[in-house]
Amino acid sequence: MKVALFVPCYIDQFYPQVAIATMELLTKLGCNVDFPLNQTCCGQPMANSGCEKDAISTGMNLVANFTGYDYIVGPSGSCVLHVREHYSKLPQTKEVTKVRNNIYELSEFLTDILQIQSLEANFPFKVGLHQSCHGQRGMRLSQCSELNQPYYSKIVPLLKLVKGIELIELDRKDECCGFGGTFCVSEEAVSARMGIDRINDHIKNGAQYITAGDSSCLMHLEGLLKRKGSSVRIIHLAELLNSSIN
Repeated sequence: MKVALFVPCYIDQFYPQVAIATMELLTKLGCNVDFPLNQTCCGQPMANSGCEKDAISTGMNLVANFTGYDYIVGPSGSCVLHVREHYSKLPQTKEVTKVRNNIYELSEFLTDILQIQSLEANFPFKVGLHQSCHGQRGMRLSQCSELNQPYYSKIVPLLKLVKGIELIELDRKDECCGFGGTFCVSEEAVSARMGIDRINDHIKNGAQYITAGDSSCLMHLEGLLKRKGSSVRIIHLAELLNSSIN
């Protein structure tokens, strides 16, 4: 299958190792992965800030770069959700429709398309899973506690394929970290308090690492952990699934 790697701008600028891990992981799993060099931001920051019309050209640039692939995979639920749902504001050409229908968040792609049953990954640490809101409530990658429905998760079974890992149980496992893109700027104090509550939950339950499918949430939590002087570290899902630590 012909797969294109979509790298969100904040991963490109701050966490390039996440993009590299995603590329390596998909390649190990037998995908023919391409990285369109002219890709830029998906337009989510502008659209979220009220500049939706200004983000149209950015969106059309993404479509131009990713047309022609069987699948588009991105290690970010928030950006993938933006393309899938909010590109409804773009002119609905056949190219736009194809990109919207063919884009997947990493764990979603591994679970629903590749349907992987094994991984050559080792990570002998206690890990807490942060359920990012866009992935959970927007893309339904896992069950939300406020809904009366059976439990499911597309991320947890993947983590359980990793040798040596110990997944810890959190007291409030699907609570928002407070990042929320522009929310953390407009409501800084509330955002920080929410983030502190999340890291305290992980620390209390013995996590050595916090993982998630969104580097934006992890960046927020990482900053709070460093200010707290905590030894708990963050690691993106792609890095963990691609890990070979013994």
